[in-house]
Amino acid sequence: MKKILIFVFCVFALSANAIEKKTNFNEELFNKAQTEGKIVVVSSWIKYCTSCASQMKAINTLKEELNNFEYYTFEVTNREIADLLNVQYQTTLLIFKDNKELHRSIGVTNKDTIYKVIKSLI
Repeated sequence: MKKILIFVFCVFALSANAIEKKTNFNEELFNKAQTEGKIVVVSSWIKYCTSCASQMKAINTLKEELNNFEYYTFEVTNREIADLLNVQYQTTLLIFKDNKELHRSIGVTNKDTIYKVIKSLI
């Protein structure tokens, strides 16, 4: 019985941050958004990374609230995109505007912190 409870607890703990992770980064759309003067937010993720899921969840929530920036994600094992953006780690957050990188952080998952950064650049 104890093993079953531990298993159930682990399943719920891991699913609490469950979010569908998929790469939606497209270099053409990324460049187009920047030439249009939009704020572009990019985050990297890797399978089974709970901090990645937390960061993505926070940014998706902000996207619904602010709705004035483009948001792209990519799996950090995709070397073509990772090399293009010079990203080596999962949970990397990048913010661009006018073809310039304005912000880079690693491991930031707090919605309020991410909100302050994005809001300060809009």
